[in-house]
Amino acid sequence: MPKAGFKSITISEQVYDKFHDVFQKNKSELAMKGVNSFAGYVTYMLEDMMLKDKTFARYAPKLEKISVDDDRVIIKDNIKNRIAEVTIQRGELFCQLCEEKDCVHIGFVFSLPDVYEVLNSKGISRLK
Repeated sequence: MPKAGFKSITISEQVYDKFHDVFQKNKSELAMKGVNSFAGYVTYMLEDMMLKDKTFARYAPKLEKISVDDDRVIIKDNIKNRIAEVTIQRGELFCQLCEEKDCVHIGFVFSLPDVYEVLNSKGISRLK
């Protein structure tokens, strides 16, 4: 039985092992973000995924991924009827259209799982 205020879930050993390996490899970096346990890491990842899904659901009809290169993502903004180019500058994402580091185009880029994986591997995260 879990402690009061908590719930249990069952996952396959394969999924558990993958998450646990990533947690172990990134323990010091995660501790700097306030994630100090494996359960905390799983919670952090679930919350992050829910946030990405929320962003994607909110903006997906308005924004479309056109292409992804090594250091840029091209997005069609159907509201502004413009093309937005999101690039990596000094280790951060930058929107050429909005000339900002934090806009809906940047949020949309982080909501794309394939792009998020590449950004994460380069050490670029939404949490800075």
